[in-house]
Amino acid sequence: MRGRQFGGWREHANAIVWIAGLVVLIVAAGCSSPGGSLTRDASPEVKQAAVKERVTARWAALIRGDVDSAYGFLSPTSRETVSLAAYRARSGSAQWRAAAIESITCEVEACKVELRVTYDYLVQGKMMRGIQTAMSETWVLDKGAAWLVFL
Repeated sequence: MRGRQFGGWREHANAIVWIAGLVVLIVAAGCSSPGGSLTRDASPEVKQAAVKERVTARWAALIRGDVDSAYGFLSPTSRETVSLAAYRARSGSAQWRAAAIESITCEVEACKVELRVTYDYLVQGKMMRGIQTAMSETWVLDKGAAWLVFL
């Protein structure tokens, strides 16, 4: 009788472990999607926080020279329009040093990001260092994440 009770417990324990593992996989899959489950109905604060995280990650990739990773932040439509090779060609002339978000303003399905970027630029064989300029980016909310509209 005792062995039977233990065997019953063991079957329940295996089922509990299996269900717990399934829950962990589902949660991990949800967390791994870029930006999580961002929707047009999210509060402006939630949208701003998600966009800030994505903008920061994209600019970090550009600053370390990882153009391929930065390309992954482009909206699906932008990636259909601009190939990775074309994006590399358009992104390769500057050496990005810093990017500071000055403001993020969100509407229903898009956010406008104002930045100040610092970069070095080679002009006619002469390196111009520490150039600062204002920049605006538009990020759209699509498929649960914020994506850069690349023009």
